[in-house]
Amino acid sequence: MQFRLTLMASAVMFAFATPQAAAQDPSQEKTDKELGTITVTAERAGSFKSNAVQVGTFRDLAPLDVPQTSNVITREVLDAQAATTLYGALRNTAGVTRSQLSGSTYDNIAIRGILVENRGNYRLNGSLPIINLIDVPLENKERVEVLKGASSLYYGFVPPSGIVNFVTKRAGKDPVTNFALSANEHGAASIHADIGRRFGEQQQMGARINLVGGREDIGIDNYSGDRMLASAAFDLRATRELSFKLDLEHYRKNVSEQAAIALPAAVNGRITLPPVPDATRNLAGEWQKYDANATNILFRTDYLLNDRWAVLFEAGKARTGRDRNFSQFQNYNLATGQGTLRIFFNRDQEWENENYRTEVTGHVPGTWLTHDLTFGYTGNNRDQVSRASGTVDVAQNLYNPIAIAPQSPTAPSVASPSAIKDRGWYLSDRVSIGDKWQAMVGVRGSRYESVTPTARYEADDVSPSVSLMYKPLSNVSVYASYIEGVEESGQAPANRANGGELLPPAVSEQKEIGVKAEVAQGVLLQAAYFDIKRPSTTVDAANRFVLNGLAQYRGIELAASGEITKQLSVIGSALFLDAEQLNAANATTFGRTPENTPKRTASLFAEYRLASVPGLALSGGVFYVGDRPVNNENLATLGGYSTVSLGARYLTKVAGKRTTLQAVMDNVTDKSYWSTAGNGFVGVGAPRTLKVTAKMEF
Repeated sequence: MQFRLTLMASAVMFAFATPQAAAQDPSQEKTDKELGTITVTAERAGSFKSNAVQVGTFRDLAPLDVPQTSNVITREVLDAQAATTLYGALRNTAGVTRSQLSGSTYDNIAIRGILVENRGNYRLNGSLPIINLIDVPLENKERVEVLKGASSLYYGFVPPSGIVNFVTKRAGKDPVTNFALSANEHGAASIHADIGRRFGEQQQMGARINLVGGREDIGIDNYSGDRMLASAAFDLRATRELSFKLDLEHYRKNVSEQAAIALPAAVNGRITLPPVPDATRNLAGEWQKYDANATNILFRTDYLLNDRWAVLFEAGKARTGRDRNFSQFQNYNLATGQGTLRIFFNRDQEWENENYRTEVTGHVPGTWLTHDLTFGYTGNNRDQVSRASGTVDVAQNLYNPIAIAPQSPTAPSVASPSAIKDRGWYLSDRVSIGDKWQAMVGVRGSRYESVTPTARYEADDVSPSVSLMYKPLSNVSVYASYIEGVEESGQAPANRANGGELLPPAVSEQKEIGVKAEVAQGVLLQAAYFDIKRPSTTVDAANRFVLNGLAQYRGIELAASGEITKQLSVIGSALFLDAEQLNAANATTFGRTPENTPKRTASLFAEYRLASVPGLALSGGVFYVGDRPVNNENLATLGGYSTVSLGARYLTKVAGKRTTLQAVMDNVTDKSYWSTAGNGFVGVGAPRTLKVTAKMEF
């Protein structure tokens, strides 16, 4: 509470600061040039393309210089789509699907068929591993980045699905005081304040405050709740050489959780799925709340040793806690719909990540060869306490749901703690060879330790990374790369016989070749072929979650983002994927597609700003996910689906203030469809939703 009150008080102070305090100092331009990469910058208005990425060893590089597939969803794209959820942002990138959960509480995501691990693959400002077990707010984010594939060189033990990076808003040269009201047709409503200022004679201090609060409703039965966000991003240029950044965010979400639908039992080697339920149906009770909160703190300091060498130090902590009343509908009759709703009670679950990083970067010029060197060390501690209080079974019907009376835990809470220590040093060298060639060589040495009440694993590994890039033109790059990654093999879910068990670490390999180009008014085009081999997992005959040989993911990925003309902006992507399990010892899964992995995904979103009606922009998007097997045995398949979004926003003046009025409708055709599979569950997509927003700039 004290944290929230402090932020609110700061917001009021910044909102009513005198214009002189926020004005641009004449010497600012010179200071910014001197500080180089420390300068706080922002995307130009209307840009669907980012000019730099802030993830991994590629921090501050232009996308053309990144020898790996990367996608950036800029603030302008998020605003144009009125996106406030993780999946709402990532649906603009190829190969992204929901996994296991339907998204009523938070988004469990897979990329290219590989799960994005919720404790290690989500990062704040390229560094702090935040815990994706509660919806990560987007209102205080400048953009969302996705670095596809293996990323162990910089991030240690993480799956090769990719890194999702949230970049926070910071104070720019112009003061910001924005207030927005949003609502949807189902009764949800929220208010958002976004306030930014710079202070000091040379504008050397900056602060950006974001506050959000409101009621939640996504249009499904038996659903209610609320959420809030309080965040602050501070920066200080103490001297020309020394700068500091501090990010604080606290958010909470307390909503009803939609019941998961378990797969029916197989008959003669096939699973027959029920008809897709109505998108508004919820088999759980409204009282079955998912009450979660998260606090993330990240500190960074940069020191310029001289014109060529710099030192960086970062330290952060992420904590998430939740109470959960999860339920799964199981053992049901396909003809009558009669079955059992099993309710799991979890109380006082906690996750904590502590992360430290120190890094030295340097530029070594030469006549023919130029080196950009990075030496670093990182330490990450992940502690978890899971608590379960038994289960309760009640009767329910898939086709004619009944109200579920409130239930209580049946047993005392049993704690199951676990801890992970991930240490690593890394070295990378980006070598410029003349004007057209670049080579990047990197290596990481990792030390990993995982401890649970029943098991302990230790591992040492060295992960190499190498790439070669050729730029025949200044706006075109062609590259090839080879990366080895190391990852946790996973934790057995609660509904498995070995629930909570951590599987031993494993090594993955990735090869990629690609081409990138900037065309038109600034459209970034990307095409890449990738080949990933990684250990796979399955559920054995004893209902245990175990390792299951290798899986291979090969595919072609295409992406485009930016401005085709001054009036037309686009962001689009497509993935053509061939994934199979290479576990010859397991005849039931050998050669089959990993669960929930579509062979095709695609998206296209465009916004057109009408020259004939100044201030008016119309938008539309199509998002496609192809057929996916429901499990590793491929005993049933979910049909592919497409959803359509339409929107309009109008910039005008109200009482002399810049005001944006916006309406966005998702799933325009109100289609009911299977949106997700995994871990023995299937889930239903969200119903049609109309959202309206009014934002005023002071």
